[in-house]
This record gives sequence, structure tokens and C-alpha cells, in this order.
Amino acid sequence: MLNKSLMWIMFLCTATVLASCAGGGRHSEQGFSYTNIEMDTTSARTGEGSAIQFKGNPLPLSGKSIQVGDTLRSVNVAQGDLSLIDVTDTGGSVRLINVVPSLDTPVCEQQTHYLSEKNQGLDQQVELITISVDTPFAQDRFAKGADIKNVKFLSDFRGGEFGKTHGLLLEGPHVLARTVLVVDGNNVIRHLQVTPNLAHMPDMEKAFQVARSLVNEKG
Repeated sequence: MLNKSLMWIMFLCTATVLASCAGGGRHSEQGFSYTNIEMDTTSARTGEGSAIQFKGNPLPLSGKSIQVGDTLRSVNVAQGDLSLIDVTDTGGSVRLINVVPSLDTPVCEQQTHYLSEKNQGLDQQVELITISVDTPFAQDRFAKGADIKNVKFLSDFRGGEFGKTHGLLLEGPHVLARTVLVVDGNNVIRHLQVTPNLAHMPDMEKAFQVARSLVNEKG
């Protein structure tokens, strides 16, 4: 097994290569060009003692674990103007929280486009949120370049506190595990999937289904 230092170097180098491949070439006049990325249907555990696979190597998670039925934990994240908001203050309605390592990589890019474009009107009934460790400025550039207007972007760049608080921080490379959560109006986590493989897509359709069922419950 590779030692930790070499593993992080490989991760960062790979992320840099992926970033150079993301963006312009995947857009056309018809919109975003989706590619066939493998999808995980199972979920990894969160928190200390758990790990996410990347290129055949385990990346350990840090922080306190969460699971379905837990309450979303109070922690500040940054908005586009650098002001802070407690992630639990987005409560009062059903929220679908899309967590990605970095918007500058193809899988994260596709995952966020999928959230925005494939929700079949769910964005009119629930709040769509994307959280990453990218700076608010980078998130704003991504949203404008992708023409995404129905997703709220929140940044965990100030130290990965959202990740640490919810057991989703990959501490070595300092990115968040690829995750999708559905949270009800009382901040209770009703759906949670952490992809066991960082390079795979989560099952977004399952998250949409759970969010839609919660909206119907309220109705």
C-alpha cells in the first residue's frame, strides 16, 4: 500500500489533471454535455474509521459520523459575498444538499449540472444547495459559466468545518467526500449517500425521489 504522503501527492496531481479537462469542452450550444460516469448505489459510512476509495487507495474520513435520522449540525459556511450562514438556518423547507470535492473536476461538474437540470421541477418545491471547499469566488465563476441559477452555492473553504462536523472531510487532500443529503424542514437528515468511490456519481434520482416524497408529505 502507498504511504500517505505519496497517496496525497497522487490525489492532488490527478485532481489538477482533471481540472484541466473540465469546463469548456463539455459545453455546447445545446447545453452541458453529459458523459457516462459510473454511479454508486450504496453508501459509505461517515466519520473517523471510514474511508473512501480513490484510484484503488483508501482516503480516510475525519470528523463525527452522521446517519439518516440525525439532525443536521450547526456550522458556518460562506456565501457568495463571503458572509457566513449557519447551514441549519437554511431550514423551514425540504433541502437537497449536493456535496462535491471540487467544482473544477468533471464528476463534480456533472453532478451539479444533474442537480440543476434533471430535477424535473423539484427546484420549484425544495431548495437545492451545493457545498464544496472551493472559494465563493470560484463557485460564482462556475455557476455563471454553467448558467446555473436554481442552486445555492455554499463554501466550506474556511477550514472544512462543515466536513469535519458531519464526518465528510477527507483531511489529507482537504476536500469533501462526494455526498448527497435530503434534509426536511426540521433539519432532520432523511436521506444520505456518500459514494464509496470518489470518482463515481451518487444516485441523484434516489435523492430526488426522497425529496419529492417529503414535499408530498407536507402537502
